[in-house]
Amino acid sequence: MKIPVPLRGPASMPFRVFGIRPSRMNPNTCTVCELMFTRIMRARKIPVDVSVLFADLRGYTALSQSLPPDAVSSLLDAFYDECAGAIWEYDGLLNKTIGDSVMAIFGFPIQLPNHAEQAVRAAREIQRRCEARRRTLLAENGGLEGSELGVGIGIDSGTVSFGEFGRSHRDLTAIGPVVNTAARAQAAARTGEILVTRTVYERAGRDQVRGEGQEYPLKGYEAPVQLYAA
Repeated sequence: MKIPVPLRGPASMPFRVFGIRPSRMNPNTCTVCELMFTRIMRARKIPVDVSVLFADLRGYTALSQSLPPDAVSSLLDAFYDECAGAIWEYDGLLNKTIGDSVMAIFGFPIQLPNHAEQAVRAAREIQRRCEARRRTLLAENGGLEGSELGVGIGIDSGTVSFGEFGRSHRDLTAIGPVVNTAARAQAAARTGEILVTRTVYERAGRDQVRGEGQEYPLKGYEAPVQLYAA
């Protein structure tokens, strides 16, 4: 789409009459773009160069055993909200929410030449937002005292296959080694830590990834994988 569509403010009202409003996938795009995007994905699976981010809410499982159900729901809602806001701020696609984790894609469908850098910036914003929300929740709910509540994040960059996968249940998502490595990097990250691959380090640059590389034994990988703390 080359025609700019105002998504907010009074100028957006004529478009909303025809059902054109911010997309649920990314409010920085419109529903027309969303419709075109999903139609393309149903037609074919395409290779795209992107950055994939996984963020996991640490301490959630333990807290769910001790907190009332409404408090647990509020905690997960807060995590999803803060992740979504950070991802959208840097033009990422919130692709999935998986239990107490989220998966985001940068560089598609919104093309970003610096998608690795944007993913790292979004990861830092997720940590900042979630830490601020954690302090608020601690003040409101004494049951969170002493918990290891926080977020671990992993990022990788490269070519993935994007499309609708599955038959009985079709899932619009990305698959490939990049997705797997980002998920494993997230699992290796400590609470409050962001771990990125060497590819992300090289693409984003030392201005964004300042940590030294270390080798991590990742599940499913025969050899250790070099990861950098961002």
